[in-house]
Amino acid sequence: MSDTQDSRTYVEDELVAESVGGGLSEAAADTGSASERGLIATLEQFEAARAVVAKVAQDTPLESSRYLAELLGQPVYLKCENLQRTGSYKIRGAYNRMSQLTAEERARGVVAASAGNHAQGVAFAARELGIRSTIFMPMGVPLPKLQATKNYGAEVVLGGTAVDEALRAAAAYAEETGAIFIPPFDHPDIIVGQGTLGLEIYESVPDLETVVVPIGGGGLIAGVAAAVKQRAAKDGRVVRVIGVQAQNAAAYPPSLASGEPTTITVNPTIADGIAVGRPGALNFEIIRDYVDEVVTVTEDDMAKALLVLLERAKMVVEPAGAAGVAAVLAGKVTASGPTALILSGGNIDPLLMQRVIAHGLAASDRYLTLRIPLPDRPGQLARTSELVAAANANVIEVLHTRHGHGLQIGQVELELSVETRDPQHRQHVVDTLRAAGYEPHILED
Repeated sequence: MSDTQDSRTYVEDELVAESVGGGLSEAAADTGSASERGLIATLEQFEAARAVVAKVAQDTPLESSRYLAELLGQPVYLKCENLQRTGSYKIRGAYNRMSQLTAEERARGVVAASAGNHAQGVAFAARELGIRSTIFMPMGVPLPKLQATKNYGAEVVLGGTAVDEALRAAAAYAEETGAIFIPPFDHPDIIVGQGTLGLEIYESVPDLETVVVPIGGGGLIAGVAAAVKQRAAKDGRVVRVIGVQAQNAAAYPPSLASGEPTTITVNPTIADGIAVGRPGALNFEIIRDYVDEVVTVTEDDMAKALLVLLERAKMVVEPAGAAGVAAVLAGKVTASGPTALILSGGNIDPLLMQRVIAHGLAASDRYLTLRIPLPDRPGQLARTSELVAAANANVIEVLHTRHGHGLQIGQVELELSVETRDPQHRQHVVDTLRAAGYEPHILED
């Protein structure tokens, strides 16, 4: 998990509002656009932040994708923040925020709560700035993320089963010790730091027309949209910005429709890095004015995208980071010129990757699991295997049992996992078995 817990609403916006101060809520209550109310950083501020962030963050590669370009009908570029230090863009905002702290504030230390990318970004940035960091993480956090956060020098406090509990603990710790709370997305310095990514994209893609960005709380897309659109306007150009949310954690569509941040219940999703149940207040204001469209993608879409990135681009990307690619694969993005997709992170637990790859293969009709009732007599298993082989399919796994719901005496049940090439080949395997008198039942992943 990254910064959320499945099936729970997100409470971080409340803590962030406290850390930003009353000015934000007062500004949000004013009428007029976000820029008119002074909520959006200037291009000069983004440029200044870029110089600060460059001390620790890489200008990550921008790779062209012929496969995605053929699908979209326009040049497609992948901004590889999965190759960033700590494995995600989060270091940009965290470092920019902490670099603004006074000597007295730095001496008090910083505190954050997360189960993934934000934890690592804060820990790394704090180490580089010589600031003591304390990170609250829920019990059950994946071991690689826990160990990475510790290795960056943070004191890690484990407790609770969800990130919202860790957030409350972090807020209490900040109140008791005076440590500075570092929010993951809803703070001006965080947004400006993340926006430096947009400047890199704009200057690297000739005639950039569209940028596609994953959305969780909204810090990344708020910064990227504001930076890119202001930079393009300076050149007399217009660049579209499209946001992508997981369908199971899509708080922005109802929020934009209602005109204010709306809390939703987050359903289980593989895109834990963007599974946020309520938009950040400041982020919402910027996104409402600067983002052209927000689309959603399914779990299958993201699993397919992760698989495409592995096979075609040779990239390891977490599901949340692959949301933009998922939107292109699902036909949710249209473009009339060069398009950049942000791969926002690559911190994926190996066990989750194994499950997502299997899901992606099944969703792409390249992995088929069949349950077949057979007569309990010699040769049936061999005959079934021969039929699958005759259909030019490869058996990956076999489960043979005499005990199952609905089985008659004298019957056994065979469960076959089969590798297929495409939807037509998948159907050919099923038809071959049916033509031989068997009744295969397709099991959904």
